[in-house]
Amino acid sequence: MASITLKNVTKTYDNGSKVIPGLNLEIRDKEFLILVGPSGCGKSTTLRMIAGLEAVTEGELFIGERLVNHVPPKDRDIAMVFQSYALYPHMTVYKNMAFSLELRKEPRAEIDRKVREVARILDIEPYLSRKPKALSGGERQRVALGRAIIRDPQVFLLDEPLSNLDAKLRTQMRGQITQLHKRLETTFVYVTHDQTEAMTMADRIVVMNNGVIQQADTPEALYYHPANLFVAGFIGSPQMNFIRCELEGENGGATLVFPGGRLPLPAEKARALSDYQGRALTLGVRPEAFFLPEPGRAATASVTAQVEMTEMTGAETYLHLRLAEQAVVARILSGIHVPDGSVVTLSLDAGRVHLFDPETERAVG
Repeated sequence: MASITLKNVTKTYDNGSKVIPGLNLEIRDKEFLILVGPSGCGKSTTLRMIAGLEAVTEGELFIGERLVNHVPPKDRDIAMVFQSYALYPHMTVYKNMAFSLELRKEPRAEIDRKVREVARILDIEPYLSRKPKALSGGERQRVALGRAIIRDPQVFLLDEPLSNLDAKLRTQMRGQITQLHKRLETTFVYVTHDQTEAMTMADRIVVMNNGVIQQADTPEALYYHPANLFVAGFIGSPQMNFIRCELEGENGGATLVFPGGRLPLPAEKARALSDYQGRALTLGVRPEAFFLPEPGRAATASVTAQVEMTEMTGAETYLHLRLAEQAVVARILSGIHVPDGSVVTLSLDAGRVHLFDPETERAVG
């Protein structure tokens, strides 16, 4: 098993385009780390540099204690699972999985033992004699995983491996890959654009944008303590609402004033924001922080808004609201009828809001 270290790593293409301006990242031994971000943010390029499929322009890349900048991919002791499965179409599942061991000239009996053991772990034993074209997408992805596992590498690299699957299969495969990581106790580095995958699978998530790490932390920390506006808006579905507001001081405390409502802040938060009194701020409110008034549930403030549209998703309903000139989304339990076009008053808890400096976009208070 091995850790991975990137020290001031940059990637510049021949046309002068610098997609990774200087990356510093420590991936711990046996960690399940997920790189996430919008298309073009540099996450797949970072993974491909670790794999050796892209050259590092500057900086140092270590796998374990070994500097691997100029080590060929085949000598890095890594295994990679691609989005496209990349199975040999003319080979059976058995041969696809055994191929890398045959190249190593391992004994036939040992190859057979390993193939059948991995097939049992992934529940693909009935398919060993089939060719890839006779398999479903989920079955092909499990074969691709099996081909990686059988090599017993120090590091697994997975590049959007579930993006070609339907929603039900993605959910199943998320659980299987998580269990696989726990069973193998190997370092996993996983790339996805799907923040739900990242939140449900990772030990730690690295959020990237324009080749720069915005925040690297546990899923819980990213959700409850985003470092900036980008992370706050990227993590969570539906995304966090951002509302223009102003901080007013009153009676030694502070109140956020915004269209449709006023939100008194707890004394501790008011003290932390003393430098922002009289200034504009960006208020971040997750959809579930709004709730309909109900007995026994404390509310710090009330917000009045017009319902533009409702979306029922099963156990929950999303209210698309107009708050003065701003669109916001609230998440409430289904079963409560809220007509389109009606005006509603929602409660809001000051302990569940986030504040950002509109100029630096950093979290404050």
